[in-house]
Amino acid sequence: MHVYTTNVDGPDTLDLPTGVPIDRDGVKVWYFPVQFRPLWYSRTLGNKLQETVAEFDVLHLHSIFLWPTMAAAREAERRGVPYVAAPRGMLVKELFARKRRVLKWLWFYLCEKRTLANASAIHATSKLEADEALRFRLKWPRFAVIANGVTMEASDLATATSENCDDVIGPGRYVLFVGRINWKKGLDRLVKSMALVSPDVRLVIAGNDEGGYRADVDAIARECGVVDRVVFTGPVDGRAKAALFRNASVLALPSYSENFGNVVLEAMACGCPVVVTPEVGLASVVRDTRAGLVADGEPSLLARALSSILGDEESAREMGRRGREAVENEFGWDAIATKVEELYRSVIAENARPAHCGSVMVATRESCT
Repeated sequence: MHVYTTNVDGPDTLDLPTGVPIDRDGVKVWYFPVQFRPLWYSRTLGNKLQETVAEFDVLHLHSIFLWPTMAAAREAERRGVPYVAAPRGMLVKELFARKRRVLKWLWFYLCEKRTLANASAIHATSKLEADEALRFRLKWPRFAVIANGVTMEASDLATATSENCDDVIGPGRYVLFVGRINWKKGLDRLVKSMALVSPDVRLVIAGNDEGGYRADVDAIARECGVVDRVVFTGPVDGRAKAALFRNASVLALPSYSENFGNVVLEAMACGCPVVVTPEVGLASVVRDTRAGLVADGEPSLLARALSSILGDEESAREMGRRGREAVENEFGWDAIATKVEELYRSVIAENARPAHCGSVMVATRESCT
């Protein structure tokens, strides 16, 4: 397994060697410098693709609308190497209209249609993501719906508090949001719903501000009269994140579009009940396992779902128990890895290409974490 990626790290650049493999738990990860950020163009990555793509049995390309995955797909075509394409939630028609609409559609028709149509399989993380993609009129290859997995260390799960979040956790109940502070996540309707929830309940927002959207969230909180009940922690990880999940009354993810929703699984792993909107990829899992509630994003309906969980502690504990059980049974990495390996083997077999040594190359849009 080799991972080819760039050294882009949000607005910054990773301070790591480039153009050489770095061992990450037995996986060789290659970082390449970027010369043109809007598309993540990297000359040295392009050269490496030309030199090595033919050595691999299958490629797994993650995301669209960026140069690295398009370049990898074209090189795979030239060398007769099959590849799996994973759009990662970026094939939603409504999202095309939000920003740079003309450029997105132009790039889609000039580049991405070919990349997707010539893939041996499309990897979707949920049925919702697959259904959204099928709304685009393409000659699609087969879809493989394989979820993301979740790992929460036993020490993290057992940690009830964290020095980083003690002040936030404190006494009293809180609704938790974990993720990027971005319009797509539905924070506008979540903040509005807090005005309709018991005034003793706070909203804790944990995540990095993306594009300055926190200022918009602050403005909405002031307008709704809940600014003193909204707390921002900044990005959290490890014990701090686990502590927030363990002590939260409920996790809310009211996204406008969410192909999967890793934080939902993380909350469930910690025994925290969840409220999600139907646009979240894991909504069907939440509904089927009864690990929480699926509610429309309209603030009054969202508030009703939150209040239902906040008002019945026994029911909330049972939701948390069912969620934790579902994660253990269905979303452990061993089970997910087995499904991915089966996909790779089937793609290789279907393309009848002599295997070298069962090697896989994964191309990502930016630094892997």
